Amino acid sequence: MATGTMRAARLHEAGGRMSIETIGIPAIRPDEVLVRVAACGVVPNMLRVFSPANLQRLPPLPATLGLDAAGVVEQVGGDVIDVSPGERVYINPLLSCGTCHACRARQPQHCLSSALRGYFAFRPEGFALLARHPHGGFAEYTAIPARHIVKLPPEVSFAEAARFGYLGTAYAGLKAGGVTGGSWVLINGVTGTLGVGAVVWALALGATRILGLGRNRDILARLRQLAPARIDTLALDDAPIESWVRARADGVGADMLLDCTARGSPPAITQAAMASLKPGGTTITIGALTGPLPITPLAFMNHEYAYRGSNWFTEAQGTEMAEMLRAGVADLGCLEHRGFPLDQVNEALDALNGRPGGLTNIVVEPWA
Repeated sequence: MATGTMRAARLHEAGGRMSIETIGIPAIRPDEVLVRVAACGVVPNMLRVFSPANLQRLPPLPATLGLDAAGVVEQVGGDVIDVSPGERVYINPLLSCGTCHACRARQPQHCLSSALRGYFAFRPEGFALLARHPHGGFAEYTAIPARHIVKLPPEVSFAEAARFGYLGTAYAGLKAGGVTGGSWVLINGVTGTLGVGAVVWALALGATRILGLGRNRDILARLRQLAPARIDTLALDDAPIESWVRARADGVGADMLLDCTARGSPPAITQAAMASLKPGGTTITIGALTGPLPITPLAFMNHEYAYRGSNWFTEAQGTEMAEMLRAGVADLGCLEHRGFPLDQVNEALDALNGRPGGLTNIVVEPWA
């Protein structure tokens, strides 16, 4: 039974620095588990999310933040079954009400009250859930409903699991696009955190042609080396996107486009990538493109194109990822882990300013 106090990184004002404070270890409810946090991911969007511009979506401040946590179960509530102390787990931070139409349909990402624990609410309705679950992953312990955990095999390190948020977003996007053995996949923004994860899962799902668009030439070259017979990349501005893709896809184009582009990216790049799809092709957006994206409905009708979004991932998909990694079907060996102790959480966030690229995995390790 865990009692007493713990250290946690607390944010008192949007855009401010976090302070390391001693607070009480969370008391768990009957349906919850207490996890001793081994690693918590630091994702590229954090600096924007924690800024004053996003104040209306943050948890009530001061708050213990931290999105993607992984660790060891320390304690289980009285109503929890099939989870035991000592088990290694990842915590899916996606919160939902559990009772609305979307939740009953097992689509928690469609819940109007959905929020990412330790991060932000998607809509004002999500504030109540953030207040009910105030313990993010930048702390020595955290509590979460048992239904939100993904059990980890020994083959998945805690640092790798702390990347599951972006890895899962890419995995769910590829699944939504119907990627399977023999698929031809185009990834826009392939050098970023989402894009690198998309390459890992496209390989694991059996895609035979993986075409990546990006700007970081070093990462583009390193991604090609993961599977030279299946991966090719284009540095943007080196060639027209549509002709480059068609030349590598038998003149007909890719089966799907996974758009991982970041906030503020030029919509014209996505437009050119969409134009390189084969008839019947699908675009799945998982990035943060904010500009308007013009489409021609007649072309969508004539060629039966599809465009849709994919938001986060489910615990079931997290379990699929963990099993693929356990079996060696997927390989995260390309990631370079950079660990920071809890006392250096602000330095971990500062490391994002250097735009390290998608192969770098920055994590906070509270017990280091």
